[in-house]
Amino acid sequence: MPVGRVGRPHGLDGAFVVEQGSDDPCRFAVGAELHVDGVSAKIVVSRRVGRGRHAIRLDRAVERGTTLTVLRGALPPLPAGEFYAFEIIGLRVEEVGGRQCGIVKDLLPGPANDNLELDDGTLVPMIEDAISAIDPAGGVVLLNPGFIV
Repeated sequence: MPVGRVGRPHGLDGAFVVEQGSDDPCRFAVGAELHVDGVSAKIVVSRRVGRGRHAIRLDRAVERGTTLTVLRGALPPLPAGEFYAFEIIGLRVEEVGGRQCGIVKDLLPGPANDNLELDDGTLVPMIEDAISAIDPAGGVVLLNPGFIV
């Protein structure tokens, strides 16, 4: 699962800024394991830099722009009814009753609630009034009828 991207160099010790980094600070602690192009790498230096971002150095060289990932098994389990964004992206969206509405393209954070962005650009707020159920195993997000015109 992606947790960030290798950004610009930071300092003279081989560290780089993590772009689009995970909100979980444990992901970038010294000794934590990340995967780069499917190969394990350990964090040997970690520090906070501007705007709450992390600068890290790995135990091997990596190319700028490369995606940093963790294994799915390394993610903590979530309480019932909560999902990781990667579990929702790609699900088909339909109304209770069967009307097809699209595919989840992205999950966008908002000030009051997150929003599902569908492949046609439609935004669906992630609130109980709009969403009846999310079933990653079944590959579907069910919307309450009439919520999308």
